[in-house]
Amino acid sequence: MTYETIRLVIVVETSKAWLLYHLDVKSAFLNGTFLEETVYVTQPLGFSFKGKEDKVFKLNKALYGLK
Repeated sequence: MTYETIRLVIVVETSKAWLLYHLDVKSAFLNGTFLEETVYVTQPLGFSFKGKEDKVFKLNKALYGLK
């Protein structure tokens, strides 16, 4: 979304006296739910441990966008 689009939405909202809500989604992954099943993920590129590149991580909580 561009700043022009955001400004347009705010102008329309103000002119129609609608309620406008703002959410912070950057920290949404911090509030992930605990998993009922066991999920393993590979180490992200650039964040692997030297000598342990073949290891995987077990997730305790859901990652944002986990299907």
